[in-house]
Amino acid sequence: MALDFFDLRSMKKNHPAWKLMTAEYGPLIGAFLDRSFREHHVQSIPESQLVLLLEDFLFHLSETEGPDSFPREAKAYLDDWAEDDKGWLRKYYSPGTDEPLYDLTPAAERALQWMEGLFESTFVGTESRLYTVIELLKQIVQGVENDAQTRINQLKAERKHLDEQIRRIQAGDIPLLDERGIKERFYQFSRTARELLSDFRAVEHNFRSLDRQVREQVAGWTGEKGQLLQSIFGHHDAILESDQGKSFQAFWDFLMSPSRQEELTELLDRVFELPTLAEEVDDRRLRRVHFDWMRAGEQTQRTVARLSQQLRRFLDDQAYFENKRIMQLIDSIEQGALEVRDSIPPGDFMQIDELSPSLTLPFARPLFVPSQPPSIDSLIALDDEVDVDPEALFNTLVVDKKALWDRLHRILEDRTQVALDEVVELYPLEHGLAELVTYLTMATETTHSLIDEQTSIPLEWLDTQGNRRRATLPQVIFLKGGRP
Repeated sequence: MALDFFDLRSMKKNHPAWKLMTAEYGPLIGAFLDRSFREHHVQSIPESQLVLLLEDFLFHLSETEGPDSFPREAKAYLDDWAEDDKGWLRKYYSPGTDEPLYDLTPAAERALQWMEGLFESTFVGTESRLYTVIELLKQIVQGVENDAQTRINQLKAERKHLDEQIRRIQAGDIPLLDERGIKERFYQFSRTARELLSDFRAVEHNFRSLDRQVREQVAGWTGEKGQLLQSIFGHHDAILESDQGKSFQAFWDFLMSPSRQEELTELLDRVFELPTLAEEVDDRRLRRVHFDWMRAGEQTQRTVARLSQQLRRFLDDQAYFENKRIMQLIDSIEQGALEVRDSIPPGDFMQIDELSPSLTLPFARPLFVPSQPPSIDSLIALDDEVDVDPEALFNTLVVDKKALWDRLHRILEDRTQVALDEVVELYPLEHGLAELVTYLTMATETTHSLIDEQTSIPLEWLDTQGNRRRATLPQVIFLKGGRP
């Protein structure tokens, strides 16, 4: 894209990466963040640990720069770097912990990469990057080619080239990479591997931005709830179906393949054992970089799952406040009725056409379906020796779902909710596992139920033979007013 003067001026004023590069303590911030996060491939660090690291870092700097060079406390620096006007660190709380965590923001990651690129490299490789560019172009051209004969000709040309290489190797002509070629390709691998780790922060940040847009829409929604849910589910699908979501999922599927993991481990072990790279390898963590990819990708996956869980909890809170508002309106009506009970105003005080609305839905009436006369052949050949067990016709087990709903309504007449284990205690299972599965099906067919997968409950019953059976399943709670 073309660089515009006004865009650059606005970016200089507002973009966190630009602010970091021009900050008064920019060298301190850049060196510390790079050493703490990027050098050891760390995604997040607890506050207490990061404070100790910064205190140690400032102590060593005070020996050369003077004790008054950085006068503030370590925690004060971290809090300042995590402020919205800076945006170099993200401070957040992980579920189940009361200690905040710190993570690099994508803007800080980009600024650190730019700073790292300012140092002159002792070796600038071009051959390997040229091969990479050509290979990418080949993949694009071959990937969009829809002519079968052209694709076949390309594969035949590749096979011919491979056959020629096989003949040369069999003849004793084995081409090997020289020292320059090995180093060049290793430098490109090292740079790409580090950039890939930083990309996870950008992906996670974009997922959080999409989730924030959904929350803002929910907070300011004034229309129907059904339209809101449709819009939210559309946003969730947009996250998964976006180019970034598809690319991340494809990367994750590739990396989670056991065969791919073994292949990467074997390749890295062989590369790091090369004598040519003995002096070039200064970061042994690159040897296990694919495990760092997995940890970073797993954290991104957990972030997406946690965002979905928080969104559901947010919607539940919205429903709670709506129900609370309805109860407040009902209470105000009751109070008004009590106030005028002894002095009813003259005339019609209140008029209600019906106690409940009468709804007639066109699609509630099924269309006429003509019955098909059954074709029954009552003649059985005498030579038919097939042994048919007639008892199978009478052993069909049918669970009456309507009877189960009636049980729930009777229990919920004097309470607002009931757990499944309480229902089973009041009404023992008559049909065993089939009846238990029916209860779970009923819970998924109504909006007045909760399924807590984090809590497990045991249930026991006696089968028809008198044997005790036991099952463990998530906590299921039915609420008052539920209908299938």
